[in-house]
Amino acid sequence: MTVELSSARQENVARGIGLRIASAGSFSTMAALLKLAGEQGVVAPEMMFYRALFGLPVVLIWVFATGGVGVLSTQRPLAHLGRTALGILAILCSLQALVMLPLAEAATIGFTMPIFATLLAWLLLRERVGRRRWLAVACGLFGVVIIMRPGGGGGALPLAGVIVGLFAALGTAGVTVALRQMRETEHVATIVFWFFAGSGLVGLALLPLFGSVHDGETMALLAAAGVAGGFMQITMTASLQSAPVSVLAPFDYLQIVGAVVLGWALLSTLPTVNTLAGAIIISGSGLFTAWRERVLQRERVITATPFS
Repeated sequence: MTVELSSARQENVARGIGLRIASAGSFSTMAALLKLAGEQGVVAPEMMFYRALFGLPVVLIWVFATGGVGVLSTQRPLAHLGRTALGILAILCSLQALVMLPLAEAATIGFTMPIFATLLAWLLLRERVGRRRWLAVACGLFGVVIIMRPGGGGGALPLAGVIVGLFAALGTAGVTVALRQMRETEHVATIVFWFFAGSGLVGLALLPLFGSVHDGETMALLAAAGVAGGFMQITMTASLQSAPVSVLAPFDYLQIVGAVVLGWALLSTLPTVNTLAGAIIISGSGLFTAWRERVLQRERVITATPFS
């Protein structure tokens, strides 16, 4: 019996890892397609709208296949409103950073999110942060400085783009902290659907101000990016149902690899030595943070388990 349970658990973890890898690939594909669309004149609010427009049908198919329409009801509309507002600000900053920065650099800076998640958990949730995690935070920020290439003259990244990218990571970290509380009472599909619906409505409202007419090729890029974004959301969410976040987090960093490969294949851009060095430092910082979180969770479980 124990062997059967262990085998089933290993199979679920393997399934979760496979889904997470698919999610990383979908994210890299979406980002590359949106970067190409950005070079055709598409701006961040348009990207957000079309991502929601073409991604929402994919999400709805998943919702109906897994839980039915009843799963879309919620007892916490204000919590969804706050999470959606914060998520919209984060995604607008993320898309704007994608417009302003090379693909690999934008993706790498986005992975400062665990740094800000640690800071917000300390400030808002009063979580204790030890010396080792503070050191990981400092190392991650140092990695950002290396990527910026200060003093690099014409080769330095635009400061505005880096700042926007960091704000995107901060917003994403805020969403992560909010989801920790929402997932206790809300179905994951509910959270995903209302965020897509809310971002689509806000994007639609912004179209008269920022939108413009695009050719068929550009619209095809936006449609493909939206589908990839929907698939990314599904596979990322489904992976969490099979394996813990601490196991899956290392595979998220494949997004950086995907950004480098697609940036070279589709945009003929390669990351600099500074970017690669900074990516290694930021990834190491994030992986260490995930590992420490897993260790602390185990310690909490052991402490909370009564002796029999």
